[in-house]
Amino acid sequence: MSSSAAIATTIFGLAMVATILIGVLSARGRDKGLSEWSVSSRGLGVLFIWLLMAGETYTSFSFLGTAGWSYSFGVPILYLVAYLTVGFAVAYVVGPAIWTYASRHGLISIADMAEHRFRSRPVGILVAVIATVFLVPYIQVQIQGMGVVVNAMTYGSVDLKVAAVISFVVAEVFILVSGLRGSAWVSALKDVLVIAAVVFLAVYVPMHYLDGFGDFMHRMVAEKPEWLTFPGHDSAGKGGTWFISTLLLNAVTITIFPTTVAGYLSARDPNALRRNAVLLPWYQLLLFVPMMIGATALFVMPALGNPDLALFSLVTDSLPAPAVAIIGVAGALSAIVPMSVFMLAIGTLWGRTLLGGGNGADPRSRRTGRTPADDVRTKRLSQLVCLIAGLIALAGALFYPNTLVQLSVLSYEGLAQLVPVVLLALFWRRMTKAGAVAGMLVGLAVVVALWASGNDPLYGVNGGIVALAVNLVVTVAVTLAGPAGHQRVPQPTTGTTPASATSKEAP
Repeated sequence: MSSSAAIATTIFGLAMVATILIGVLSARGRDKGLSEWSVSSRGLGVLFIWLLMAGETYTSFSFLGTAGWSYSFGVPILYLVAYLTVGFAVAYVVGPAIWTYASRHGLISIADMAEHRFRSRPVGILVAVIATVFLVPYIQVQIQGMGVVVNAMTYGSVDLKVAAVISFVVAEVFILVSGLRGSAWVSALKDVLVIAAVVFLAVYVPMHYLDGFGDFMHRMVAEKPEWLTFPGHDSAGKGGTWFISTLLLNAVTITIFPTTVAGYLSARDPNALRRNAVLLPWYQLLLFVPMMIGATALFVMPALGNPDLALFSLVTDSLPAPAVAIIGVAGALSAIVPMSVFMLAIGTLWGRTLLGGGNGADPRSRRTGRTPADDVRTKRLSQLVCLIAGLIALAGALFYPNTLVQLSVLSYEGLAQLVPVVLLALFWRRMTKAGAVAGMLVGLAVVVALWASGNDPLYGVNGGIVALAVNLVVTVAVTLAGPAGHQRVPQPTTGTTPASATSKEAP
């Protein structure tokens, strides 16, 4: 092992130990129940909500895929900043509404919400299973992203598979002990390093390899104009229509993403979510830096074999080992934080709905109350599911690296089919269980059919939004064709609702 590799590996090891300590110690003196583990007892303020949700948006893809897309395609990568920013604008309204509904009835996941809204445990179970299927690939993507980052930052000294195992162990240790609060505290460390690394690289890279940012822009316009206009360079048809349709689909879907909802429900009150929605778009400015670095690599390393290594190839080529290690740790934590939240979200989805006997909303259920012992048992089962989901993703990363990752392409499109049953159902009181389930299943069938037949995008339109349109049509048609519902569904508001309200409150 070279001296540079030894320095970088040592710094990485110390950072992982610090990550575990921060995550585990964050739970000291806290309640040990399911609500604290899954949504921090709805007690996080604006700062921690911002850190947590920013940590979910700036992932290992930000260091790898963002620079790689910029290197390979160019302008289509701007969809990432666009949909996140528009999504936060939507969340300004949606987040407080979901918080109010969930807080009023003591709900902690989108599966709980679906079960309570339709008074049907099977609907909640269906939502939990579908969400899990599309979340597990995200965990594997982060595990593999962590492997790539660590392998690059240690100059190849740490094997990809060893790094994958390390990332899994670190994330599981603090998420099983501390839950969502542990992720929020680790996000604080991660964001300090990310901001420092990205600001430094934004100045250093164009100055080191070119004659500054102005020279970079001049050369892009003069030598790489194809990268600056739609559909970009060799982007397989990702033109303006794909950009707009993907922006709209992802901006709506991110508001009901299980990990996003976990962030909503951990807030102290709806105003914390509104402030967070105003602040989070500013964080997305950091994404322009890996985009710029990926484009800079076009001039420095025009024959790069793996575009995803564009950023770290320049970093390891030009910086001393300690600086490489710090930037690498920022990239590694950008995989660990979202990975931990994804695993926790799956455990929470399965918690009450599948493992805890339901939330009592189904009149056919015998469970009308829950004792502290029930809560502890459900939490332990949720933690077991969290561990199993992580092990499945780790096994995929180690033995079938391309299988689950292929499904990640469908993740947003698949989760988008939950929008009517989770979100629209809160505002449209008449929506029936039959309509919601029929629309969801038909939408999923369209997503899979378009993907399997190679027709996504369809005439330039994101296949997920085509499927969502079909989903909505079926939902409305089946609902209107059936008898009008007789249950009174609480309409969500953006006002403050006491967090002490329970699910036994009349709907």
